[in-house]
Order: sequence, then C-alpha cells, then structure tokens
Amino acid sequence: MSREITEKRKQRIDNVLAKRQKDLTLVMDNIWDPHNVSAVLRSCDAFGVSDVHLYYTTSSWPDLGKKSSASAKKWIRRTRHVDPAGLVEAVTQGGGQILRTGFSETARPVMDFDFTIPTAVILSNEHRGTAPELAELVPDEIYIPMQGMVQSFNVSVAAAIILYEAFKQRNEAGMYDEPSFDPEELEQLKAEWYSR
Repeated sequence: MSREITEKRKQRIDNVLAKRQKDLTLVMDNIWDPHNVSAVLRSCDAFGVSDVHLYYTTSSWPDLGKKSSASAKKWIRRTRHVDPAGLVEAVTQGGGQILRTGFSETARPVMDFDFTIPTAVILSNEHRGTAPELAELVPDEIYIPMQGMVQSFNVSVAAAIILYEAFKQRNEAGMYDEPSFDPEELEQLKAEWYSR
C-alpha cells in the first residue's frame, strides 16, 4: 500500500538531497555498540553524508532496533565489506584520500587535512582500534586535539567532530550550494526517498 507524499515533504527531501555529499563517507570498522552506531548515522545525516561503509569481520553489525536510529538509518545507504583491499578501492575510486582515526606518532590533527577533496574516514573499533589489515593499507592517521586528561572521545562524538570539520571546510568552499550528485542520480534518489 503506497501512501501519498505531500508537496511539503517532497520539498524537504529535495532540499536535503541537494546538499548530500557524494564524496564524503565514513567507514565503520567493527563498531559494536548500537548506540554508537546510531549516533554516527545521525551525524552522517546531519552533515550531509549519503553513504557509509561497514567493515565487520570481528564484530557483528549491531541490531539498531526501531527506536535508537530509525530516523537516521532510513536516510543513509550502507555498503558492507569483508575484504580490506576491496573496501579501500571502493572508497577511493576516482582519487581522494582515506584516513583512519588513531594516535600513533605520525597521526595528524583533524584540522591539517583538506576535506574538500573526496574523503573517507575509518572510525576504529571502540576497544581494539583499527583492524590491522586495514591499518596496513591506510597509513594516514587523524586525531582530534584534546586538552584534558582523557585521551580519546567516544567514537560517535569523534565522528561528529570530524564531520563538522569536513562540513565547515566544504561549506566555506561552497560545496553545499550545488548538488554533488549528477541530475540522473539525484532523480533516482528522489524517487527512492519519496517512497519511504
């Protein structure tokens, strides 16, 4: 049974899709806590990320339930990967950078990276960090400078801060002023979203 969509709802969808960023994505690397995953998806929606990639080899994709993230997971496309090289290739098609969160000696602050180029950021597992097989393929490490005694943010908070930095740079560059999807892709997305 299909339901009618109002013009107001269509306009809202059109406006949101016009700002979605085709070439900004996150990779969830075995993040197991459903509350963290839900919060990451909400941040993706808020900052215009259209797709996320899931790398789950040691943890299961959490059951998000209906309450925790129904509003966000509905609007973010998810692609699963089990092959690390295939994942890296998929998120860097057409150039761009892939970064991973971490604290090694070569890690650089989030502000040092140019987020106006195509970018994928790997959000590492809450306890184990980046999967070793991914770390081997992704040398560039990103961290958020902190001034307190605690050494790291919760993964969902880190995602929001990183995405805000990307949003700030892209917004200043006018990248939210024009759709990043081509007209055909945009029409296809609209048709999908109108039916949700």
